[in-house]
Amino acid sequence: MFNFLRRKTKIQKLRDKYKTLIEEAYHLSKYNRAKSDAKTAEASRILSEIEKIENTK
Repeated sequence: MFNFLRRKTKIQKLRDKYKTLIEEAYHLSKYNRAKSDAKTAEASRILSEIEKIENTK
């Protein structure tokens, strides 16, 4: 009921950022391939951070 009062964990924040980057990359892929590749690379780095954090738990 009070989920909006909970703070997001670092993994949740990174997943949200990853999701938005992938969506931006998809939309950019239709118009500008270079920017799309840059967003995909950034999303890949974030995904590796997420995996690193999950593996340390």
